Amino acid sequence: MALHRAGQGSPELVEGPQQNGSVESFNGRLRDECLNETLFVSLGHARSVLRLWRDDYNHVRPHSGIGGLTPADAAGRVVQHRPDGHHDNPGLQL
Repeated sequence: MALHRAGQGSPELVEGPQQNGSVESFNGRLRDECLNETLFVSLGHARSVLRLWRDDYNHVRPHSGIGGLTPADAAGRVVQHRPDGHHDNPGLQL
Protein backbone atom coordinates (compact mmCIF):
# COMPACT_ATOMS: atom_id res chain seq x y z
CA MET A 1 0.00 0.00 0.00
CA ALA A 2 1.21 3.53 -0.73
CA LEU A 3 -0.09 7.04 -0.33
CA HIS A 4 -0.72 8.96 -3.51
CA ARG A 5 -1.59 12.66 -3.55
CA ALA A 6 -4.09 13.42 -6.32
CA GLY A 7 -4.22 17.14 -7.15
CA GLN A 8 -4.58 19.40 -4.11
CA GLY A 9 -6.71 17.01 -2.06
CA SER A 10 -5.80 14.63 0.69
CA PRO A 11 -3.66 11.52 0.03
CA GLU A 12 -5.37 8.40 -1.30
CA LEU A 13 -4.38 4.84 -0.52
CA VAL A 14 -3.16 2.98 -3.60
CA GLU A 15 -2.81 -0.80 -3.60
CA GLY A 16 -1.71 -3.41 -6.09
CA PRO A 17 0.12 -3.19 -9.42
CA GLN A 18 -0.73 0.47 -9.99
CA GLN A 19 1.46 1.24 -6.97
CA ASN A 20 4.61 0.98 -9.10
CA GLY A 21 4.06 0.03 -12.72
CA SER A 22 7.77 -0.11 -13.57
CA VAL A 23 8.49 -2.66 -10.88
CA GLU A 24 5.46 -4.73 -11.83
CA SER A 25 6.50 -4.65 -15.49
CA PHE A 26 10.03 -5.77 -14.65
CA ASN A 27 8.80 -8.52 -12.32
CA GLY A 28 6.44 -9.81 -15.02
CA ARG A 29 9.20 -9.91 -17.63
CA LEU A 30 11.60 -11.67 -15.28
CA ARG A 31 8.96 -14.22 -14.35
CA ASP A 32 7.74 -14.84 -17.94
CA GLU A 33 11.10 -14.82 -19.72
CA CYS A 34 13.32 -16.48 -17.16
CA LEU A 35 11.80 -17.96 -14.02
CA ASN A 36 8.88 -19.79 -15.67
CA GLU A 37 11.14 -21.12 -18.44
CA THR A 38 13.96 -22.53 -16.34
CA LEU A 39 14.14 -25.49 -14.00
CA PHE A 40 17.00 -24.56 -11.67
CA VAL A 41 19.04 -27.51 -10.44
CA SER A 42 21.15 -25.62 -7.92
CA LEU A 43 21.67 -22.20 -6.42
CA GLY A 44 24.76 -21.75 -8.61
CA HIS A 45 22.71 -22.58 -11.71
CA ALA A 46 20.03 -20.06 -10.70
CA ARG A 47 22.66 -17.37 -10.15
CA SER A 48 24.25 -18.08 -13.53
CA VAL A 49 20.94 -17.99 -15.45
CA LEU A 50 19.81 -14.82 -13.68
CA ARG A 51 23.19 -13.15 -14.30
CA LEU A 52 22.86 -13.84 -18.04
CA TRP A 53 19.26 -12.60 -18.12
CA ARG A 54 20.18 -9.44 -16.19
CA ASP A 55 23.09 -8.74 -18.57
CA ASP A 56 20.77 -9.10 -21.59
CA TYR A 57 18.11 -6.90 -19.95
CA ASN A 58 20.56 -4.13 -19.04
CA HIS A 59 23.04 -4.18 -21.93
CA VAL A 60 21.34 -5.64 -25.01
CA ARG A 61 17.66 -4.84 -25.22
CA PRO A 62 16.35 -1.33 -25.80
CA HIS A 63 13.72 0.08 -23.43
CA SER A 64 10.99 2.36 -24.79
CA GLY A 65 10.71 4.23 -21.48
CA ILE A 66 14.24 5.61 -21.91
CA GLY A 67 14.12 6.54 -25.56
CA GLY A 68 14.99 3.15 -27.05
CA LEU A 69 18.30 2.96 -25.18
CA THR A 70 19.54 0.13 -23.04
CA PRO A 71 19.72 0.95 -19.31
CA ALA A 72 23.52 0.82 -19.54
CA ASP A 73 23.52 3.35 -22.41
CA ALA A 74 21.08 5.60 -20.56
CA ALA A 75 23.24 5.49 -17.42
CA GLY A 76 26.20 6.54 -19.55
CA ARG A 77 24.32 9.68 -20.52
CA VAL A 78 23.87 10.88 -16.95
CA VAL A 79 25.49 14.29 -16.63
CA GLN A 80 25.82 16.89 -13.93
CA HIS A 81 23.77 20.16 -14.18
CA ARG A 82 24.07 23.54 -12.45
CA PRO A 83 21.99 26.69 -12.99
CA ASP A 84 25.02 28.54 -14.39
CA GLY A 85 25.33 26.01 -17.20
CA HIS A 86 28.03 23.92 -15.58
CA HIS A 87 27.33 20.32 -14.71
CA ASP A 88 27.25 19.10 -11.07
CA ASN A 89 23.88 17.60 -10.16
CA PRO A 90 22.90 14.22 -11.64
CA GLY A 91 20.42 14.30 -14.49
CA LEU A 92 19.63 12.22 -17.55
CA GLN A 93 20.33 13.62 -21.01
CA LEU A 94 18.61 11.72 -23.81
